[in-house]
Amino acid sequence: MIGQRDTVNGAHFAFTDRWGGVSAVPYEELNLGGAVGDDPGAVRTNRELAAKALGLDAARVVWMNQVHGADVAVVDGPWGTAADIQDIPSVDAVVTARRGLALAVLTADCVPVLLADPVAGIAAAAHAGRPGMVAGVVPAAVRAMVELGAEPARIVARTGPAVCGRCYEVPGAMRAEVAAVEPAAYAETRWGTPAVDVSAGVHAQLERLGVCDREQSPVCTLESGDHFSYRRDGTTGRLAGYVWLD
Repeated sequence: MIGQRDTVNGAHFAFTDRWGGVSAVPYEELNLGGAVGDDPGAVRTNRELAAKALGLDAARVVWMNQVHGADVAVVDGPWGTAADIQDIPSVDAVVTARRGLALAVLTADCVPVLLADPVAGIAAAAHAGRPGMVAGVVPAAVRAMVELGAEPARIVARTGPAVCGRCYEVPGAMRAEVAAVEPAAYAETRWGTPAVDVSAGVHAQLERLGVCDREQSPVCTLESGDHFSYRRDGTTGRLAGYVWLD
């Protein structure tokens, strides 16, 4: 259920795998995405199970309506108990200065980015797919954190399971367009065709911003049967990354 977990100076980071939930095929088992066609009741149960495993209140987790952009929302609480995906703002990063409030990001190949400055008490979660990485969603999230009092040198960054550069095949023209914005994302598949490494691009952006404490998950979602992958399966569930501060 919780595939990876880390705590640094009171900052908590966690990434789920696909097991331990109640969703049926093709979303089996722990689908946490509310906009992929799964039964809403199953998704609610899965979110409750994941929150319980992390010691969180499921009603106090902030989710996003992710659209592959670079908009950021600063939040101090959930959108509302009755909020569904249509009522949640379309953003790809959320930032908070409220300790104890958990922020969540959904992925199934894109890069889930979790950020925290434990000293300032500022946390952020960002959804960085190829378009979002190119648009600058991660720098936008860091800027929002800094505006609230965070310092890049104190920020702890963790990126979760995502499709790796050896598997993310794209047309050559697309690779060139991405690399023109972020050279570190230039990649080649194992079979020698053009590819994009979004995780590498995200970490290069964080490094330029002065974020030194960075760790990247070794898991490639396309290669791992324990994780959801949109590129592999098409209709499938969503993993979640969670970040919060004591």
